[in-house]
Amino acid sequence: MLEASGASTAAARISARRRTPPPTWLVVALACAGQFLVVLDVSVVNVALPSMRTDLALSASGLQWVVNAYAIAFAGFMLLGGRAGDLYGRKRMFLVGLGLFTLASLGGGFAQEGWQLLLARAVQGLGAAVLAPSTLTILTAAVPEGAARARAIATWTAVGAGGGAAGGLVGGVLVDGLSWRWVLLINVPVGAVVLAGAVLWLTESRAGERRRLDLPGAMLVTGGLATLAYGISRTESDGWAATATLVPLLGGLLLLGLFLLVEARTGAPLMPLGLLRLRSVASANVAMLVSGSSMFSMWFFMTLYAQNVLGYSPLEAGAALVPSSLAVVLGSKLAPRFMPAIGARNVAVLGTLVAAAGFGWQSTMTADGAYVTAIMIPG
Repeated sequence: MLEASGASTAAARISARRRTPPPTWLVVALACAGQFLVVLDVSVVNVALPSMRTDLALSASGLQWVVNAYAIAFAGFMLLGGRAGDLYGRKRMFLVGLGLFTLASLGGGFAQEGWQLLLARAVQGLGAAVLAPSTLTILTAAVPEGAARARAIATWTAVGAGGGAAGGLVGGVLVDGLSWRWVLLINVPVGAVVLAGAVLWLTESRAGERRRLDLPGAMLVTGGLATLAYGISRTESDGWAATATLVPLLGGLLLLGLFLLVEARTGAPLMPLGLLRLRSVASANVAMLVSGSSMFSMWFFMTLYAQNVLGYSPLEAGAALVPSSLAVVLGSKLAPRFMPAIGARNVAVLGTLVAAAGFGWQSTMTADGAYVTAIMIPG
C-alpha cells in the first residue's frame, strides 16, 4: 500500500513538472536556434558553390538552382506551414519541419549527382517552410505582450539576419577546413540537439480554428515562382526574346494569376487578399520583398565575385562578408530603439535608402576591384 502511494506521488510530481511551463529564455533560445538554421541555409551554400560545381559537374544555371530550389520551396510553402501550425500544433510542426530539414541536409551532404543535391535543397526548403512560422508563434506565445516581447522579437530577427549574413563565413570555414559537403552536414548534429530540446521543453499550442489547408494555393504559388525563376535563368543563354525564355515566364505569371484567383474565392486562403488593401501591410510586404531579394542575391553574387573574379579562397570570401554580417545584426538591434523616437515608417524608409546606396555602390564593381571599396564599405 505504501509502495502504491509512493508511486502515485512520484507520478503526480512528474505530471506537475510536465505542466510547468519551461523558462522563457529557453523557449526563446530554441525558437531562435530553429530560425538561425533556416536562414543560415539560404546563404551558407554560396561560398561552396564553386566547389559544388567542380565536384558534381553543375552547369551555371544548375548552380543558381542550388540556391533557388531552397528559396522557392521555402517561400512557396511558408504560408501553408503557418496554417498547419495553427491547425495541428506549433510544437508538432516545429518538430516535423526541423526533422525534415535535418534529414534533407543529411541527404544533400552525401549527394553524388547534381539532381540529388537540388532535390535535397528543395526538401530542405519545404522543411524550413514548416519550421519557420512555428519559431515565431512559439516565441510570441511564450513571451507576454509589451517591451519583453518586443525585445524577444528583435532578438529573433537579429539571430535570423545574422544567420543569413554569417552564412558566408561559416561556409568558408567548412569548405576550406573540410569540404563543401559539410555546409549541409553541419545541420545534422545541430538539428538533432535542437530537436531533443524541443521535445523536452516546448509546450504545444494551437490557434483553435478548424479550417482546411489551402493546398491548391500552396501548389500554385510554388509552381508559379519556380517556373518564373526558370524563365529568368534562361535569359543568360537564350536572351529575353527567345521562346525558351518567354514560355516559362508567361507560364509562371499565369500560375501566379491563378493563385490570386484561388485566394480570392477560397474560404480559407493562405494569403487573405483583403489585408493588402491596408496600405501599411502592403507597403511593409513590398519593402520586405525588395530588401530581402536584394540582400540574398547580393550574397550569391558577391561570394562568386570574390572567388571567381578576385581569386579569394572560400574562407577569404566568407571573411570578406563579415562586415556586412555585423552591419545586419547591428541594424536589427538598433531599429527597435529608433522606432519610438522617429517612427516605424521613417526607420523603414531610412533603412531602405541606406541599403539602396550600398547596392548602387556595389554595382560599380570591376574585375580588379579593391576589397575596401568594392565589398567592405558598400556591403
